[in-house]
Amino acid sequence: MSAFNLETCARPNILALEPYRCARDDYKDDGTNILLDANENAYGPSLSSTTALPPGNQGPSLDLSTLHRYPDPHQEPLKQLLCNLRTTHAHTSKTLTPANLFVGVGSDEAIDALLRCFCVPGRDKILVCPPTYGMYSVSAQVNDVGLVKVPLLPAPQFGIDVPAVTAALSSSSESARIKLVYLCSPGNPTGSLLHKDDVRAVLEHPTWNGVVVVDEAYIDFSPSPGASLAEWACEWPNLVVMQTLSKAFGLAGIRLGAAFASPAVARLLNSLKAPYNISSLTAGVAEHALSGEAGGGGLARMRESRAKLIAQRERLVREMPRIAGVGRLRGGEDSNFLLYEMLDAEGKPDNVTALAVYEKLAETKGVVVRFRGKEHGCLGCLRITVGTKDEVTRFLASLERTLAEVRGTAPAADEEKKEVAASSVVA
Repeated sequence: MSAFNLETCARPNILALEPYRCARDDYKDDGTNILLDANENAYGPSLSSTTALPPGNQGPSLDLSTLHRYPDPHQEPLKQLLCNLRTTHAHTSKTLTPANLFVGVGSDEAIDALLRCFCVPGRDKILVCPPTYGMYSVSAQVNDVGLVKVPLLPAPQFGIDVPAVTAALSSSSESARIKLVYLCSPGNPTGSLLHKDDVRAVLEHPTWNGVVVVDEAYIDFSPSPGASLAEWACEWPNLVVMQTLSKAFGLAGIRLGAAFASPAVARLLNSLKAPYNISSLTAGVAEHALSGEAGGGGLARMRESRAKLIAQRERLVREMPRIAGVGRLRGGEDSNFLLYEMLDAEGKPDNVTALAVYEKLAETKGVVVRFRGKEHGCLGCLRITVGTKDEVTRFLASLERTLAEVRGTAPAADEEKKEVAASSVVA
């Protein structure tokens, strides 16, 4: 009989780990649902329907005949396209080069790689600003790295509390242990863009020796010109800016993320990655999506679908307040999702109401959103991904009916109660 005991063999921090809950953990796609829960691009990938066919395509083609060979471990062509996209000279006169880049399996690989690169397990810590993306804390626990939480300023601003962050980084008990500050801009679930001057204030901390990580997964949806700080990595050796093709480019299925950093930091990240972490297919699809400003190229398609999503975002902002039971917009309008309060019968934001609306929308209307009421400063909130025109139409109608049912104001609610009461008497 084996002496193996999982409880004593596995690492204690992994045994205690609460895994990240994905949007699809509660409700799967059955082919008929409206999926407004994972902040995907509802208009699909920034690709033509014939991307995999070599002749006559705009941008790189996918050569399937080479799949018996390992992929390019350095991804230079892909990195150059990312540099071309993010070199705007809005923040610096310098130009990004492939030496400034690490590419990985979504942004999540960069999040984990940074922890492994800079944090000593069991000793060091990271600082996060809730409400924020949950993978920062999950990755920290996986790597046995401590967590310091400094909440964002209250809604609807949801900005960096610079004095509080600065104080945490100045604390004699914490500053030497905090190696990374993770900032999400635009925030998830807040949808708010962080102020450049606030990020600068953290970067300029006079005594703290660590790295500021800005997660820009949703940056392409921000209306602010020059919103991305990616090229700022040319100026700040302690800045890393993460991005992904999962959102505006509609390529969540290929799992491609990037981290812009100083050449020295990028070199460290590339040194510790798996040798062939990006497949040939992933790189080829990504290169296509990042090529072509016109005539069906990937960039042109991304910008076309982005314009449609922004139009629907503006529509939601106009129409949501007209629905009885919808409260305040609690975050910003810099992403492809919005954060709204759900109100109880007394007109107060309420988690019971929001959770009931979330469940009823999914189970009886086939519309899946995300309940965020347990996040800091998000009482009674649902996060709603912006969908296509038809999806938004169905969502708005479903939400209005569902809120009326949950709050007991639906026209049929009284009759249903009478029927239940009558049947109870008969029984």
